[in-house]
Amino acid sequence: MQGAEAIVPGAGLLAGVDEAGRGPLVGNVVAAAVILDPHRPIAGLADSKRLSARRREQLGGLIRERALAWSIACATAAEIDTLNILHATMLAMQRAVAGLAVAPQLALIDGNRCPALLCPAASVVKGDSRVAAISAASILAKVERDRQMQQLHQQFPEYGFARHKGYPTPEHLAALSRLGALPEHRRSFRPVREQLSRESHV
Repeated sequence: MQGAEAIVPGAGLLAGVDEAGRGPLVGNVVAAAVILDPHRPIAGLADSKRLSARRREQLGGLIRERALAWSIACATAAEIDTLNILHATMLAMQRAVAGLAVAPQLALIDGNRCPALLCPAASVVKGDSRVAAISAASILAKVERDRQMQQLHQQFPEYGFARHKGYPTPEHLAALSRLGALPEHRRSFRPVREQLSRESHV
């Protein structure tokens, strides 16, 4: 994995930014921003999707402990429905960067789009596997998003959120059809929209 300096020489304080939860039918989209401390390296940073849940939890603790600054922020299901998922994701990223205790001089964003920020920003395709700070952000965002799904599972265990994390799996779609949509479901997403339409015609 490349260090940030290999991509943007002399960047100074650099924040990596990533999100989790664009694809699910329920809950927040979660973004994280991380400024790593070069004097306190963290071994094993990688794209959060390639790590086990246990390893993500372990690395998440190290990131919180060793990073110069970190921040996690969300955009709600209601904001997703109002803005659309892309703009809500950009909003969550803006909030995450704004929440950093240390102002970055540059933000590197995973993917091919950048939110409007107060500091310069650049997108990095597959950045979560190329830039350590983005990998750290992807881990924090995924850990927080999974935690929120565990909480929702405790409230509504019959939907199986702890297993599918809100993604449109056969189990989730069957529960949605059988039990109906929750307030936390994203009404602008087609399976939820279609379910609500069926409910309105009953």
